[in-house]
Amino acid sequence: MAGLSCGIVGLPNVGKSTLFNALTSNKAEAANYPFCTIDPNVGIVPVPDPRLSVLSKISRSGKIVEAAIEFVDIAGIVKGASQGEGLGNKFLTNIREADALIHMVRCFEDPNVIHVAGKVDPVGDIQYINLELILADLQMIENIMQKMEKQLKSKKELQITYDTLNLVKEHLNNNLPVRSLPLTEEQKEALAPYHFLTKKKVLYVANVSEADLPSMENEFVQKAREYALQEGNSLITISAQLEQEIAQLPLEERQPFLQELGLHETGLERLVKASFDMLDLISFLTTGEMETRAWTIKRGSTAQEAAGKIHTDIQKGFIKAEVIAYEDFSTLGGRAQAKEKGKVRFEGKEYIVQNGDVMLFMHN
Repeated sequence: MAGLSCGIVGLPNVGKSTLFNALTSNKAEAANYPFCTIDPNVGIVPVPDPRLSVLSKISRSGKIVEAAIEFVDIAGIVKGASQGEGLGNKFLTNIREADALIHMVRCFEDPNVIHVAGKVDPVGDIQYINLELILADLQMIENIMQKMEKQLKSKKELQITYDTLNLVKEHLNNNLPVRSLPLTEEQKEALAPYHFLTKKKVLYVANVSEADLPSMENEFVQKAREYALQEGNSLITISAQLEQEIAQLPLEERQPFLQELGLHETGLERLVKASFDMLDLISFLTTGEMETRAWTIKRGSTAQEAAGKIHTDIQKGFIKAEVIAYEDFSTLGGRAQAKEKGKVRFEGKEYIVQNGDVMLFMHN
């Protein structure tokens, strides 16, 4: 596992804990009032990958090990969190530790579920949370720049960092997140040590009611999607309540139940895949009699870095990697057949691993 995590954020009562329960079947207490999730609940969730069962059948593997992703259910943010209101700084710390954010937005009407602002307004809700995160980043930047001003006289090399921080500060003051600021490579490097909340990638999740199935579209969703697209972010729709019901069904009953509703896959499967993509992750595959496994790496990783996911000794002693594209391995029926057809390649340390490469490493 890459040790990468997505923090689920949103206002109180938008369905975060319901979604988290369905995702992890770790029963976070889901109740109709703010601050129900006080300590962030953490769940490790498998990434659905139908390629594994195909490879497992070919190799007659003893077991399958899926890639996984970590989800953290963070308590609902309230107005003034950046000033320590509600559970303020604790939330902000939990968000700072996440690699990316899943921002859950309420896109359903229900008189029985209170809304902190008294009405359903997805764009207003998004802006409300973004503002708290922007204010927290501004506070952080003020502190950093104050300290740096004293050091500038003796450490001239800090000037680029100071100037970049100043640029970020102006951007934040215009109510814009750090992630939307175009930066040069030098500026990105200068900012690397600072974990700004609004620098993180965001995937918006519109929580709809079961009445909106199977299209999962309504006026609230459309408004939220338009906002996400303007920001350069994606939005997916989900019915958290439905997902919780599906999660409680036996595995063999889930697909027929989905088909009855006119759905092909669960919202959770779409969410996990979208989160994996947002974190810029891919999987390479290994298969044999013992097991078939998906290994998580960052897109753009080399063969030697991929080897290190299995064991540091393999990375250190790396000689070469045997690579077969998944499509060739699966259609030809295995390693021996792929060799016969000339579909096996041997790659060196610098080879950039592709999603779905079936790999075998030679090492000292």
